[in-house]
Amino acid sequence: MNSITYHLLRFTIVLYTFGLGHETNLVAQTSGSVLKEEEVVVSRNVMIPARDGVLLATDIYQPAINGKPLSERLPLLFHRTPYGKSGQEEQARYFAARRYVVAVQDIRGRFDSEGEFSKYHRFDAVDGYDAIEWLANQSYTNGQVGMWGTSYGAHTQADAAKMNPPSLRTVVLNQGGMTNGWDHAIRQGGAFELGRELTWAFQQIPAEIDDPVVQALFAQENVSDWYSALPLRPGLNPLSIAPNFEAYFLNELTRSDYDEFWKGIGLNWVEYFEQTADIPMLHVGGWYDIFLRGTIANYENLARLKSSSIRLLVGPWDHGGNNRTFAGDVDFGPESAVADFYTDFHVRWFDHFLKGQATGVESEKPVQIFVMGGGTGEKTAAGRLAHGGYWRGADAWPLSDATPTRYYLHGDGSLQTSASAATTSSTTYTFDPNRPVQTLGGTVSGRLNDGAYHQRERPDFPGGISPYLPQSAREDVVVFQTDLLEQDIEVVGPIKVRLFVSSTAVDTDFTAKLIDVYPPSTDYPTGYDMNISDAIVRASYRDGRTERDLIEPGQVYEIVIEPFATANLFKAGHRIRLDISSSNFPRFDVNPNTGEPLGRNRRWIKADNTIYHSTERTSHVVLPIMHPR
Repeated sequence: MNSITYHLLRFTIVLYTFGLGHETNLVAQTSGSVLKEEEVVVSRNVMIPARDGVLLATDIYQPAINGKPLSERLPLLFHRTPYGKSGQEEQARYFAARRYVVAVQDIRGRFDSEGEFSKYHRFDAVDGYDAIEWLANQSYTNGQVGMWGTSYGAHTQADAAKMNPPSLRTVVLNQGGMTNGWDHAIRQGGAFELGRELTWAFQQIPAEIDDPVVQALFAQENVSDWYSALPLRPGLNPLSIAPNFEAYFLNELTRSDYDEFWKGIGLNWVEYFEQTADIPMLHVGGWYDIFLRGTIANYENLARLKSSSIRLLVGPWDHGGNNRTFAGDVDFGPESAVADFYTDFHVRWFDHFLKGQATGVESEKPVQIFVMGGGTGEKTAAGRLAHGGYWRGADAWPLSDATPTRYYLHGDGSLQTSASAATTSSTTYTFDPNRPVQTLGGTVSGRLNDGAYHQRERPDFPGGISPYLPQSAREDVVVFQTDLLEQDIEVVGPIKVRLFVSSTAVDTDFTAKLIDVYPPSTDYPTGYDMNISDAIVRASYRDGRTERDLIEPGQVYEIVIEPFATANLFKAGHRIRLDISSSNFPRFDVNPNTGEPLGRNRRWIKADNTIYHSTERTSHVVLPIMHPR
């Protein structure tokens, strides 16, 4: 471990990390007498009853000396997972050796637990409540329960917290806990997160069903072959071998309106913020994580509504990459990784909020974010772009010293802080749904290469088209960029793209992607177009509509696209670029442009889509610009 990262993990650096003005010996404060992990006593497959009688398989780890569990009643750390509880054994033993009882549970219908599984099931919440209260009343605990977990393991924490169980005292939600699955992670702007959802199902069915026929089927079928087979027909696709998986997938694919399905407690936190437990929470996200929008929204809403300590930590990470310095093909430097994230980082949090110890956590600013950028731009030994970055601490999000600044789209392809003087100006391109723009990184999470990449199509990613030119060379990608920057520009906060558009179709999509354009260099002779953030809006769900409303061909509409928030330093000599198009495949399903029911279409047609950039139709992007440091 390098020295900078070591100090980051001990919470001692003032500038780069968590804002403390003094050093503390956290090893002495948080560890106490660490026990031997090999002496932890494990009770496997303890069957905890849910309220409807379903039994939930749980492994319980108790700290021990000489093979005998400690007699004292201890706080309990709880993790619920659909991925098999045995996968958490190393972390569970680590926590137990630091004098916690630890319970790891298979959620309903997965692995050793009874019942039928459905992704983001409503039972995740009540099962979590029931298990927490059952565990809190056992003789080996002191009745205080904390939860931890990443991705689905964070969703299970959020679901339990929505039920406000009396014994739940704190949670650490890492890259999960959706605010609203209709708004991000499953659907976005009316489009469907195809790559993530179909890939997840393909991965999980053979993991759950121990049947040679199932194993053979998914060994033969390649999920990327099925991306272009949408829409899947009931009973006519590989998912049909597991009807519970096919049912939830087709529900997500075809239920495009924000209805009661999306308001269900397993898919939604917006409808349940008020009733959520008022407990200390740490919301951890990554700039390249699919759940980032929810992570930030959960922090903002709960910090406003609750009196407990609600914190936000966002690094330059892809999904689950907290302890790595890179995301995709870009490296952010040694300070970016929290190398002990899955061990001591959590222990410091729980030691403070469950044991009342001073670990430095109590002195941190509530918002800690990593600003990407400022690196050399050279190629690292591992072959990645050295983008660099640094930590910032703040009292709230968005940061108060960020100024929303408009950058206007111009007919010559420029992006300027002044609006166009042209009374009429527009750009028209043809969107062919049979030739969509390839997904190249971003907040994907589905073996579709999360993170930051050069925006040049490539054969090793799904959906690429020979001869694999830069996406800026495509006729259906409209590029708007600044002149070479004369000084560094630090962008930190939410992004909003406001476009005036029309189409020859009754429905179509518009995408927006923010890019940091590196100039040519020795290591990158053609430059490097690094994706920062992106998003999509389906025209029939323009203006935040929750019910589909087709558009009139030729009529001009004002639409808003909201890429995920970011924090990036655009260096002098770079350009800020905005790419507008109509597809991002296979991350999102492709709009057939026909107006047929979504997820059930039979036809595909081309659409001529127009972006307006005149004195009256001032298409622009709003970037939060920080005051000079």
